[in-house]
Amino acid sequence: QVQLVESGGGLVQAGGSLRLSCAASGRTFGSLAMAWFRQVPGKEREFVAAIKWIGNSTWYDDSVKGRFTISRDNAENMVYLQMNSLKPEDTAVYYCAASFGFAGSTWQSYKYWGQGTQVTVCS
Repeated sequence: QVQLVESGGGLVQAGGSLRLSCAASGRTFGSLAMAWFRQVPGKEREFVAAIKWIGNSTWYDDSVKGRFTISRDNAENMVYLQMNSLKPEDTAVYYCAASFGFAGSTWQSYKYWGQGTQVTVCS
């Protein structure tokens, strides 16, 4: 079983930065593919970024490419999302997700989810 707990959300002005953290339990963290998704009310959960379990390969949605960076620390069972140059349209609840094996950018492919953390970007 894997449990995920996000932190680091908050209110920030446009152009500012935030770093989200996700703490994962379980001794198999190193074999998990990790991802961040976000969701606003009335819309489907959308992919933000993901990182593979070996080699730290990453991929991003085009809307955040060049602004957000996903990283992981397998020794600490942590995954991070550094968000720079934030825009009002980045406002959402951000979720950490995990999967054993490659899961890509489809939220239905991820088995484990955190409770979410709110990010609000004001103009």
